[in-house]
Amino acid sequence: MSAADIATLHRQALEATRGYVAGVTDDQWQLPTPCEGWTVHDLANHIVAGNLWAAELGSGRSIADVGSALDGDMLGTDPVGAYDRSAESAAAVFEAPGALDSPCAVSYGPVPGSVYAGHRFIDVLVHGWDLAAATGQPADLDPRLVDACWEVLRPQLAPLQSSGAFGVARTGHADDSPQQSLLAALGRSGSSD
Repeated sequence: MSAADIATLHRQALEATRGYVAGVTDDQWQLPTPCEGWTVHDLANHIVAGNLWAAELGSGRSIADVGSALDGDMLGTDPVGAYDRSAESAAAVFEAPGALDSPCAVSYGPVPGSVYAGHRFIDVLVHGWDLAAATGQPADLDPRLVDACWEVLRPQLAPLQSSGAFGVARTGHADDSPQQSLLAALGRSGSSD
């Protein structure tokens, strides 16, 4: 997969997850999610804050430069608008010329922008499923995005699983779909029930 591909896939995951954010009804923001201890609001806020962090770190700023500016509630009174603005910033930063080759000073060390974009792609796609599962929305992810996510994830599966960023891996089954296998590898049951 080329670096340009990961920027495109990241934007597509952002677009897919936007539908799940927009599908949250007013009475669902405090529902629990597959992410232990997080409500729908907490999870959507995490995605928006992650997008804003990507925009900052992908443009060459450091964690120290950003400081506490992205702490707290990033959703405000317009969660979909906040998501849209953050998603466009995150997508644009990885699509900028040279961004995928430039180092990003993330918490796990400086990595090329393409690696960080890959991690953001995984995070946005899987958390989109989490939102769908928590709110009873259809949770079938785009199979092309699932396959691409596996392609990005496989070479770094063990370190990502042990990072604590995802739930404890579950045992999959031989007849699992690629989506079910992906979700199980990242600590999810693979069903929205």
